[in-house]
Amino acid sequence: MGRLPAEWERQSGVQLTWPHCETEWYELEKVLECYVEIAHAILRFEPLMIVTRDIEECKGDIARIAERKGMEIDTDKIRFYECPLNDTWARDHGGISVYGDNGEKYLYDFVFNGWGQKFASDLDNQITKNIFSQGAFQDDVMGVDMRPYVLEGGSIDSDGCGTMLTTSECLCSVNRNEYLSQEEIEAELCGAFGLERILWLDHGTIIGDDTDSHVDILARFCSPDTIAYMQCTDPDDSHYEPLAAMEKQLQTFRTLDGRQYNLIPLPLPEPLYLDDYRLPASYANFLIINGAVLLPGSGSELDKVAAKRLQEAFPDREVIVIDCRALLSGHGSLHCITMQFPEGYLR
Repeated sequence: MGRLPAEWERQSGVQLTWPHCETEWYELEKVLECYVEIAHAILRFEPLMIVTRDIEECKGDIARIAERKGMEIDTDKIRFYECPLNDTWARDHGGISVYGDNGEKYLYDFVFNGWGQKFASDLDNQITKNIFSQGAFQDDVMGVDMRPYVLEGGSIDSDGCGTMLTTSECLCSVNRNEYLSQEEIEAELCGAFGLERILWLDHGTIIGDDTDSHVDILARFCSPDTIAYMQCTDPDDSHYEPLAAMEKQLQTFRTLDGRQYNLIPLPLPEPLYLDDYRLPASYANFLIINGAVLLPGSGSELDKVAAKRLQEAFPDREVIVIDCRALLSGHGSLHCITMQFPEGYLR
């Protein structure tokens, strides 16, 4: 048994996996600018680890963009690790940190298969054990525990107290673990993460998402008794019915001691398109770090609304809005490209 820590617990750092010209991005330079903004924000509060195919190329990207934007980024404070990669979604190929019953530090490496074999993932599936062998983690981290199931970090969310939030559409989808029933998947997750229970969301979708409804674009724990979630208030928007059904289900959920959750609705960002394709913008894709919450902005006044509501959930942290519209061309956002590691994990 173990314990899957909550994202708001003290962290030793955050992983970014760096884009390059062969990764699936539209307007790479704008994407790199966004990565540098995120790196700059993280470094204000905690260490940063960057995985890249070419360290010098990555340092050159950071120096070029930081100079252009008038930022100061000391690359000597970043730990770089070099290895081959297909793409840059650290949330889904990154290792998942689990504490043992006696404080042992485990690093789980589940199978990453490109969100149900939609995209190439053979190199990304090797990243965690590759950087472990390069010394990215503390000596007392108990090796890389290879898990024989498909699971992406963006598909699960933990309250740190034995409850996991996830979606049935993703975890029970074809080409992930379809040979297992939902009950069998639940048993495997409870055993791996020391869970008392799983809250399964059966509704909710964000148009343009190709992860089969990762929970980190729909609903997130902010504390053991608070959940922030995406809400659509326009009956003419195609998100309205699925998100209303999700909201209704969230209202039925109870904490372990039987209380209703404090539910914080986040507005649906104004529609953003690439050609005629609606992009999967979501304010639920925020990242919690030491002393701050990084919120993916969509360039409208709704950014301020979402920031104000999240500030109520995190009164002791600075809420920082970062324009992440460039990331949406890859069908993900801020939380999707990052993976945090708890205190004591990163070297």
